[in-house]
Amino acid sequence: MKKMMLCALMMMVAICAKAQFEAGTKYVGISATNLGLSYSSSERFRLGLEANAGYFVADKVMLRANISYNHTRIVDDFALGVGGRYYFRENGIFMGAGAEFCHFTSNNNDVQVPIELGYAFYLNHYITVEPALYYKMSLDDFSDKSSVGLKIGFGVYF
Repeated sequence: MKKMMLCALMMMVAICAKAQFEAGTKYVGISATNLGLSYSSSERFRLGLEANAGYFVADKVMLRANISYNHTRIVDDFALGVGGRYYFRENGIFMGAGAEFCHFTSNNNDVQVPIELGYAFYLNHYITVEPALYYKMSLDDFSDKSSVGLKIGFGVYF
């Protein structure tokens, strides 16, 4: 009896895990970025919010757009970006890259190249908790505007 129950459970897991990473799947997520450390001595701590929307154009390949707000002691910035994510197998580990336009002040803007490595931990069939490490390289001022950080977010795949 135990073997039959275990076999039935394994079949249900295999059927339910059909792939949130299939072509045609849509994604919406929100992240809190914290521990954002920059190379600049004046702007070591960041705290921000980021909203994402994406679409899987192929299995395990998602194109996404994001909008974010970051707060620092000196200046607040807004960013709009596009990018992609690649999910390794069906285990939830992903790697992402893209481009972002950051607006600091009316005469101080920047283009950044963010890369991230994260994990999509499924709470149920649709909702995930997504911790990720990121690095944003500034094309305007590498030493003062580039940053490294940790973000944690929630995602919905439908």
